[in-house]
Amino acid sequence: MPLGAAPPGAAPEPPREAGARRARIAFAIVLALLGLWTLHGFLPALVWGAILAIALWPFYRRVRRRWPPRGHDILWPSVFTAGVALLFLLPLGLLLLQAGKEAGSLLRWAQEAQRNGMPAPPWLATLPFGAAQVSAWWQDNLADPGATAELLGRLNQAELLGLGRQLGANLLHRAVLFGFAILTLFFLFRDGEALAAQVLRGSARALGPSGERVLRQMVASVHGTVDGLVLVGLGVGVLLGIAYAVAGVPHPTLLGALTALAAMIPFGAPVVFGAAGLVLLAQGATLAAAGVVGFGMLVVFVADHAVRPALIGGATRLPFLLVLLGILGGVEVWGLLGLFLGPAIMAALTLLWQEWTAA
Repeated sequence: MPLGAAPPGAAPEPPREAGARRARIAFAIVLALLGLWTLHGFLPALVWGAILAIALWPFYRRVRRRWPPRGHDILWPSVFTAGVALLFLLPLGLLLLQAGKEAGSLLRWAQEAQRNGMPAPPWLATLPFGAAQVSAWWQDNLADPGATAELLGRLNQAELLGLGRQLGANLLHRAVLFGFAILTLFFLFRDGEALAAQVLRGSARALGPSGERVLRQMVASVHGTVDGLVLVGLGVGVLLGIAYAVAGVPHPTLLGALTALAAMIPFGAPVVFGAAGLVLLAQGATLAAAGVVGFGMLVVFVADHAVRPALIGGATRLPFLLVLLGILGGVEVWGLLGLFLGPAIMAALTLLWQEWTAA
């Protein structure tokens, strides 16, 4: 039956009422587009708040049932929202503190290099090929204090200042979006049940009986993606943190936490354990560097191609290929939000296709 047509046997709609209904639909569409345009700068924050609320909702509901709220019902929304904020802010604060310490050491190293030059590190002599040529270039260009001062002097201070300002503006913008995401999360926790009922009724009116099933499938996809990304990322961080400690990498605990965060993003963990391998190589520990990089590649391969697709696909009943394409394609189109939106969209499309082609 065409969309908007009257059911069989029903009286035809009067032309005036049909025109009024079409005008209301057009007006609603225009208002919705204007609303999206007005909020487009804050849509990522709203979507992040919704994803966090969906991921934590089962645990939040169990806590509410165990200890029912009283009064204005703001205690548990405030507690959960504050917990999520601290979960992000505490590791970030530790990283910034460590970066500040390392920045001071880097500044002192640059000043020392300008005065005395940069002596060639011992590991240059252990390179499997080109050791003599690289050592000679280092002696000619970096070991001499004058050459080092000239090299460091080539850095354009104006460009560095502009880069710092741009970085500061981007960080401020991200901080504002994070604040709105946390604020959105609070209101979703407080009014989530009423909002969920409204969304289910709206989807049933828009898509018919399959509307509720599509939404539930998308919610299950978000849960599966959170499990697949967060839990697997934590597992990768723990395993590689142990490897860092065994291999003698500086700050193994902090580096393991950074690896866990990076492992939640496709192809993020190799950047961290690759940098750890370079640090070991600079210290002359060639075998340990190769071991860390090789073990990291093995762990990430197993996590990305076996464990993660199984967790996400098991929750959404999606084939492995659609899970992988949903994650990678979602990241390419939507950025980090695509980690969750990609599999959710694939899950909804798969369910609609199955219902459309069902005998």
